[in-house]
Amino acid sequence: MVGLIGDGDTSCNTIFLGYTLWLFTFSDLKTIVIPSTIFGITNSLAASRHHILPVESVHHTYLLCRSPLVLLWVWINLVPFTIGNQMNASSVAEDTINKPWRPLPSRRLSSSHARIMVLLFYVVAQMFNIYTRCGIRQGLGLFLLGVWYNNLGGADHHPLVRNAINALGYVCFTSGAMEAALGIPLPLSTSPRLIEWLGVIAGIIMTTVHVHDMCDQEGDALRDRRTLPLVIGDMPARWVIAFWMLVWGICCPMFWGTIFATQVLSLVLAISVGLRTLLYRDVSSDKMTCLIWNIWMSFVYFLPLGTRG
Repeated sequence: MVGLIGDGDTSCNTIFLGYTLWLFTFSDLKTIVIPSTIFGITNSLAASRHHILPVESVHHTYLLCRSPLVLLWVWINLVPFTIGNQMNASSVAEDTINKPWRPLPSRRLSSSHARIMVLLFYVVAQMFNIYTRCGIRQGLGLFLLGVWYNNLGGADHHPLVRNAINALGYVCFTSGAMEAALGIPLPLSTSPRLIEWLGVIAGIIMTTVHVHDMCDQEGDALRDRRTLPLVIGDMPARWVIAFWMLVWGICCPMFWGTIFATQVLSLVLAISVGLRTLLYRDVSSDKMTCLIWNIWMSFVYFLPLGTRG
C-alpha cells in the first residue's frame, strides 16, 4: 500500500501511512474508539448483570490483558468507514471548511489512493475479525452500514435515516468491543437484558447524535447533506437534543437501578449538554458541547457497574 504513496525508505513509508490513518480516524477517537472500548471492558465486567452465559464473572486481569485487543478491534473496523466517509468530492469540500488537516483536503493523499485504501482495509478488518474470532457479525454489519452511509446516500438524504445508521453503527461497535473483551460471541438469544441495553444505546444515538452536526452546518450545507438542523432548523434541532438528553439522563440510571450519586451525575451531565446546546450556539461552543456529550456517553457505558447491591 505504501508503494502507492511513493518510493522511499520502508520505515518512512510506514510512518507516513500510520500518521495518515491517524489523521483519518482522529476525529472519531473521542466519539467511537475510546467510548466503545470503555463499553466493551465495563460491560464485560458486568457480564453477570447482562445474564450472559456461560460467562457469569470475568476476572479483571483477563480483561486487562485483552484491553489492547478491544481497542485494536474498534480502531481497525473504524478505519475503512472513516476513509470511505472522507474520500468523495463533496466530503473533501466539506472538510476543506471544517477539518482542512485531514489527508484529502490537505492533499496528503489522492482520491484514487483513498479508494484503494478503503477496499484494502475493509478486507483487512474482516480478516482480523475472523482471525481473532471477535465481532465477526458486527464487522460485517459495519461494512454494510458503511456502504449504505457513504456510497448509497444514507448520510445525505434524510436525517432520520442518517441517525438510524449511526445508531446501528454504535450498537455494532459497542457489542463488537464487548465480544473482543470477553473472547466469545455474545449469546444474544439468551441475553435479553443485553438486547434491551443495546436498544437503549441505539435510542440515545437515534435521538441525540445530531449534536455532532450542530457545529458542521456550514460544511453540511455546502455538501447539500440533509442533517436534522438543516432540515428542521437550528433551534428546533437544539430543542430535540435538550429534551432527549433530559429523558435519557433520568432513564439510563433507572434502567440499571444505580445508586443515588450515579443518578445525580448522569442527570447533571445530561442537563449540561441540553443547556449548552440551547444557550451557546457558536461553532466553538457546539464543539465543546459535543465533547461533553461524549463524556456523558462514556459515563453511561459505566452504569451496569453502578447497580445497587
